[in-house]
Amino acid sequence: MIAVLSDALLEARRAQGGTVDTLPAGLSLPDDAAAYAVQDAVARCLRESAGPVVGWKVGAPSPDATPFCAPLHRATLFYGDTQLPPGLCRVFGAEAEIVYRIGRDLPFREGGWDEAAVRDAIASAHPAIEIFDTRFPRPFQYARLIHLADQGNHGALVIGEGITDWASLHPVTEPVRLVVDGAVRMAHRGGNSAGDPIRLLVWLANHAAARGMPLKTGDVVTTGSMTGTEFVPAGTVVRVEFGSLAPVSVTMP
Repeated sequence: MIAVLSDALLEARRAQGGTVDTLPAGLSLPDDAAAYAVQDAVARCLRESAGPVVGWKVGAPSPDATPFCAPLHRATLFYGDTQLPPGLCRVFGAEAEIVYRIGRDLPFREGGWDEAAVRDAIASAHPAIEIFDTRFPRPFQYARLIHLADQGNHGALVIGEGITDWASLHPVTEPVRLVVDGAVRMAHRGGNSAGDPIRLLVWLANHAAARGMPLKTGDVVTTGSMTGTEFVPAGTVVRVEFGSLAPVSVTMP
C-alpha cells in the first residue's frame, strides 16, 4: 500500500506535469502514520532532484485538532517577489501564510520540546504564499490521507522579507489581504483554522525529530492558510499583504 502509492507519486513527479491518473481499487491509508510513511519514501527519493528537506508545512483544522504536516525540499522554496519556473506546478492554488525561520537546531530529546524552548529557537517571521498543487488529476479528488501523503498538496512556497521581532506579530488578529491581478479577493483579520501557530511549531518540533528529520538552523515552517485557497490561471500575479509584514508576490508561469 505505502510502496504502491509512493511509487505512483514519484512517477508523476518524474513526468513533468504528470498525474496519478488511477489508483488501485480499494487503496486507502488507515491513519496519519501511513500517510507520513509515504511522505518519507517520496522525500528520500526527491533529495537528488529537489534538494534536501529545508522546511515544513504544518496546519490543523481547528485550534484543538491534532496538526498535520509535510516536509519541503529546497527546490520548491523561493525568496522575495518570484516568477515561478515553468513546469514546477500544474495547479496554482494561492494561500496567504506566515512562515517562521528556525534559529537553532531542535534535535530529538527525551521529554520533547516545550513551548518556551521552541519560542527561543524562532529567529524570524515572514509573509508567504504557498502554492497548492496536486499530483492527482483534481484537487480534493481522494480522501484526506491520500492527499496528505502527496506532501500535503504542496507545490511551492514564496517567502517574503521577515522580522526578527516576531513576537510582536499576532497571527490570530493580523490583518491579511490576498490580491489577485490588482484586485482584492480577500481581506480580513486572522483566518487560520489552527488558531495560534506557536502550538503547531511545538508539535512539529517533536514530530519532525521523531521522524528523523528534526528542525535545523535555517529551516522554515509555514503554518497554514489564513485565506483559504484561491485557484488562479497561469499568468496571474498574486500578492499577499499583512499588517505587520512586508508584502510579497508571485507570478504564475
